[in-house]
Amino acid sequence: MNQFATLLAVTLAWFSISGAVGAEDDLLARAKAIHERVIVIDSHVDIPPDFGTEAYDPAAAKAPRQKLDLPGMEEGGLDAAFFVAFVPQRERSPAGYARAAADAFTKLAAIRRMTDTQHPESIGLALSASDVRRLHGERRRAALIGIENGYAVGRSLALLDIFHDLGARYFGLLHNGHNDIGDSAVPDQHKGETDAEHGGLSEFGRAAVARANALGIVVDISHAADTTALDAIAASRAPVIASHSSVRAVHDHPRNLSDDVLQALRDKGGVIQIVAYDSYLRALPAEKRAALNALWEETGLHSAADWARLSDQEKDAYYARRYEIDRRWPKGSVADLVDHIDRAVELVGTDHVGIASDFNGGGGILGWDDAAETLNVTVELVRRGYNEEEIAKLWGGNLLRVMEAAEAVAAAAREGG
Repeated sequence: MNQFATLLAVTLAWFSISGAVGAEDDLLARAKAIHERVIVIDSHVDIPPDFGTEAYDPAAAKAPRQKLDLPGMEEGGLDAAFFVAFVPQRERSPAGYARAAADAFTKLAAIRRMTDTQHPESIGLALSASDVRRLHGERRRAALIGIENGYAVGRSLALLDIFHDLGARYFGLLHNGHNDIGDSAVPDQHKGETDAEHGGLSEFGRAAVARANALGIVVDISHAADTTALDAIAASRAPVIASHSSVRAVHDHPRNLSDDVLQALRDKGGVIQIVAYDSYLRALPAEKRAALNALWEETGLHSAADWARLSDQEKDAYYARRYEIDRRWPKGSVADLVDHIDRAVELVGTDHVGIASDFNGGGGILGWDDAAETLNVTVELVRRGYNEEEIAKLWGGNLLRVMEAAEAVAAAAREGG
């Protein structure tokens, strides 16, 4: 190659690299501008039992083991989140129900402590869709409350009224393991559960859905078996959500929604909130799955309830080993998350899809592993060609519409006596 040809090749390569860098800078700038204008809502963030105490102040940056805090929300442009009072499945007995209610009240009180007394200047409690918009206009973060696992009400729907009075605005019917409301997508094999106990939603479950409708609480079908999900969608008078699930057609996992459930959800006006949970987004490498199974077995983690018995030292040891597993076999990425968003949009339309992290409950992927990285999701959406109107729907507009519909159903019920 002569000197001129070499110079030409170097010049063309420089322009190619410069053009690519310039295009990426432009994409990032467009994504940032959109991200700042839309209301960005994460529909599912778990909280620990010590949330809002001296052990875990949500205003302290990077609280130990936690993926969401108020500084992270600010940095990532996360305007609102459903802080979730998760109750693990235990024995279905009077003692078990009493403990479940106590666990739920502890977490509900912690969320209210954050918004009412600890940090009201930074984050306010949202009891309605209009509250979210108001708080956004005031440049404050919005905290919404969700209940995960209908086991929290035991056999007493009066508890659902109390949870509503304390601020709960969605009600997750199931978690892993069947409960009195219906069948779970993931039966508890260690308890010898079969695939179906009720054949879908139980009669008590139907009463729970009806009571949620009357109160204006959105029904959440994440963790429900297909039969239970379809029954709940049909029984509900308001649109239904899946607060943290993904698409089974992309990755065949029982926690993901089938096309039939997605279409029923759409037809009722509901929304699937695609979740940043690695093993729901893609098939894990066999070696990583084996390493995780060994870790869980050695730690004795057969259900979410087992986590509570671990000491802080045991939890630290678990996280250290989990970090090494994730370092050796990296997690999926934001691109994997948006693959599921793309497929859901293709199947049910942009009006019926949203976004969730499941932070502190197992969620977190490369590019969106804590709240501070939330912008990266918007960048990938812009890269895929979504416009601002569509991104506004995905990041919260659709979820607020469902909340408004649930509020309208409850108002109509009150007016009708």
